[in-house]
Amino acid sequence: MKDALFRVLDPKDDEFAKMLMELGVKKNVARILAYMKNQREVTSRDLELGSGLRQPEVSLAMRELREMGWVSEKEMKKPGKGRPYKMYTLEKPIREIIEELEEEKKKESQIVMENIQRLKELVK
Repeated sequence: MKDALFRVLDPKDDEFAKMLMELGVKKNVARILAYMKNQREVTSRDLELGSGLRQPEVSLAMRELREMGWVSEKEMKKPGKGRPYKMYTLEKPIREIIEELEEEKKKESQIVMENIQRLKELVK
């Protein structure tokens, strides 16, 4: 058996993921971002082991992250025989991703406040 070293989420990463979830980010996406925030390129297996997610959960989260333009994917050939594996890369620094979330929440907040103002006008 081969010993392998891989990074796992620590308490600070767990807090990061929890804060993302409180902003409305799905749990699996939040755990992936928490794992990738300090590593720009990881394999799907690294993500499974490090984030504590199962392979289908990683696949679904990565599809969502690719659709948002935050992550890219490429297939890498294994030396010798075997199926290729996927390598994922953050397309934006984590600070830019946080700024995108901030802008989204500002817009949502503005819409809520406009609706409240309109409700007040309707009861006059």
